[in-house]
Amino acid sequence: MPAATAAGSFVLALYPLLIFAALSWFAPRTVGLVVLGVLLLRHRRLAARFLGTLPASQYAALGVLILLGVAVVATNSERLLLLYPAAVNASLLIAFGMTVLRPPTMIERIARLSEPELSPAGVSYTRNVTLVWCAFFVLNGAAAAYTALATTRASWALYNGCIANILIGA
Repeated sequence: MPAATAAGSFVLALYPLLIFAALSWFAPRTVGLVVLGVLLLRHRRLAARFLGTLPASQYAALGVLILLGVAVVATNSERLLLLYPAAVNASLLIAFGMTVLRPPTMIERIARLSEPELSPAGVSYTRNVTLVWCAFFVLNGAAAAYTALATTRASWALYNGCIANILIGA
């Protein structure tokens, strides 16, 4: 994994903890501008690499995150900023879910990177795994939204910065 990709993944995994700390010093609008800037830089890099090869669902998923970032900047709302992990789950649900409706599924695409000649049983299995991930994104997104809207900032950071990452890894 290239160093820039590893660093980006590390920062994304620590997002809730970084936001938790940043909100101690900066207004939500300022933190939101930084998040939006990082998101746009990341998208620019991905677009340059995959231009024309990404399905429309992935652009729609990215749009959800950009709209949330713009809303945070416009309203200076901490709650909207804390909804970012829920929006990521919604975006992933869109990206994965649309591939269930328009195969090949996301997991099949990933599987074909190492096994180009996937058997019909493999295609069926990858479809089921994609559906499991969709269910996970619904449940994890609901938990992320709940922590953003109804708990303390510390509880939000604990769930989204630690527990959710453990669940994803499991």
